[in-house]
Amino acid sequence: MQVVVRALAVLSCLADTPQGLTLPQLHKRLEIPLASVYRIAATLEHEGFIVRAASSKRYTLGRAARRLGTVHEYTAQLVAPPAPLLDLASATHETVFLTQLVDSKVVCVALVESPRPLRLFVRVGQEMPLHAAASARAILAFRDPALVDALLATYPKDLYTAGTPRDADAVIDHLAVVRERGFDICDNELDDGVWAVGAPVHDGSGRVEYGVALAAASTRMVDPESRAAAVAEVLKAAASFSAELGAKNDVRIPSKREIIARLVGRGLESGAS
Repeated sequence: MQVVVRALAVLSCLADTPQGLTLPQLHKRLEIPLASVYRIAATLEHEGFIVRAASSKRYTLGRAARRLGTVHEYTAQLVAPPAPLLDLASATHETVFLTQLVDSKVVCVALVESPRPLRLFVRVGQEMPLHAAASARAILAFRDPALVDALLATYPKDLYTAGTPRDADAVIDHLAVVRERGFDICDNELDDGVWAVGAPVHDGSGRVEYGVALAAASTRMVDPESRAAAVAEVLKAAASFSAELGAKNDVRIPSKREIIARLVGRGLESGAS
């Protein structure tokens, strides 16, 4: 059973090293032969337990490993995908999801997966990182600043990719940008090779408890037109869901030209990271 013990050692080592490790680093830390580490890593990557960043060649825990480590505390909040989310999935053919602020955490409460393959952090019941996910920041941007300051001051700011923002003040500054443009963008901040957009959902009192988000492979979201089209659809879904919660149904969805201007106008297309 030596191979099982070694595989568990690789997973444990990566769990203790959020910034990731290369094959030579794993070999050195674990004192496992390099050829054995290579075979173990290849198998774990194929099964989704670890992922390798294309640029840095570092391995980090994958979706399957994160699933094992998560306690499902949010069953009561999970819901069937509402109509606006289903419409968004149908219009874009991308992975879309609904998040909710539950106590001090933002949780994915509904998900519609894309028919296109996509390695993604998100799943139903997943807690979304407050500092690194557009689906979380789109909610926080419209909450009480004192609450947000307190949450970000104590929240663990794990490094998921080379672009993950980890400075609380920078994230707080970025939330002002989110409020101004009405949506947030996450570009290779939570998952390498994944571009995402999140928008707030307002209820009848103007309170923001939910967010609508879309995630797609970065290769499908290279040009401004594709990104603007995705943002427009997410804003449309958020407005529709807001109307269901009693918000005024007179929200104007900005044109693609306006969205592109909001994306690039302040040099912050990729958000805080």
